[in-house]
Amino acid sequence: MSTDFDVLVVGAGILGAGTAEALSQAHYSVVILEQLGIAAATSSRSSKLIHGGLRYLETGQFRLVYECLRERSWLLQNKPQLVRMVPFYIPVYRHSKRPPWMVRLGLSLYALLSGVNSGISFFRSLPKSDWDSLPGLKREGLLAVFRYYDAQTDDAALTRDVVASAVANGAQIICPGSLVGAEITEDGVRVDYVAGGKLNTLRARALVNCSGPWVTTTNARCIPSLPLPPIDLVAGTHILLPLSLGNKIFYIEASDGRAVFVMPWQDKTLVGTTERHYHGDPRDVAPTAEEESYLLRTVQKYFSQTRSLQEKDIYESFAGLRVLPRVARSPFSRSRESMICCDNSRNPRILAVAGGKLTSYRATAHKLIKKLQPTLQDRHHALRDPARAINPSERERSP
Repeated sequence: MSTDFDVLVVGAGILGAGTAEALSQAHYSVVILEQLGIAAATSSRSSKLIHGGLRYLETGQFRLVYECLRERSWLLQNKPQLVRMVPFYIPVYRHSKRPPWMVRLGLSLYALLSGVNSGISFFRSLPKSDWDSLPGLKREGLLAVFRYYDAQTDDAALTRDVVASAVANGAQIICPGSLVGAEITEDGVRVDYVAGGKLNTLRARALVNCSGPWVTTTNARCIPSLPLPPIDLVAGTHILLPLSLGNKIFYIEASDGRAVFVMPWQDKTLVGTTERHYHGDPRDVAPTAEEESYLLRTVQKYFSQTRSLQEKDIYESFAGLRVLPRVARSPFSRSRESMICCDNSRNPRILAVAGGKLTSYRATAHKLIKKLQPTLQDRHHALRDPARAINPSERERSP
């Protein structure tokens, strides 16, 4: 039986894009199958940040934070047109759940994980004389303001850029195209899909399921299906307000203790995010009135310019879905590391990834490729070190 491709990647979100890019750069033949469009779902509905995840330190996710900070460094060096550093401000009040000493401790650890020689790892406590530079920020009960730096991006544009890189290295994309079924055969995977109103078939050595909120649906169409861990879909809403608070990003605390970002976006102000369990078709996810009201009340608590705004003044809102491990705790406290699943054979043919973060898409892709290495190693072009599956010109600049 002939093999059309080495790997079929299902999904053109950031994880599918990153996996296709890394494989194509390692000289494997890759095709992406995407049912809606590049970055059509979660990868265009995030908080648009490239960051280590300061709040994940509270739940002990040090490895994830360190990995994301390394990836942030790489993206700043290699995609400066899409990823830029921005000042973040954390106001601490008498009513805040986290007192100044705790915030300082967290920022000190964050700086340490960033690397003391990075040049962007330092933070400071803003003197009171500088508080007037913070537009409209509530001063009553304000104890301290901390400034540190992280990065912002256009998540959809970044995903499109990574797909374009994969295509430039020889990857193909079928979009729109929907998976009908996939079955492991003696020497690969037979894949049936619909594109252009027709049922088509292709063959690949392996299939990687990067379909995000559809990961369980895609897995159910594979024979045999993988034993995925228990997972939940968690919706997160953002609202866009018709005003500007300058070029600063604020990291504020909602009434329930959750962290909420208030950031510049397209000459307006983006506020998010929420977290709620979602059941239903991922295509139908949408903000709820309760979420919009929650975010508006949160930002109004801190900024005088927003206090006259009502729900009807919200310029736009959107919701995306995260795939998180199912646990008894709240979604806010769950692990955000990617979950990679495959069968127990020496040469896995079908892999699936659930969860993961925008910032760490390359790291997750390299982990997937490492899992695939036994399946693909009989190729004439043996896979290079998965952690360095990048262009030779980029190798010198990688962190």
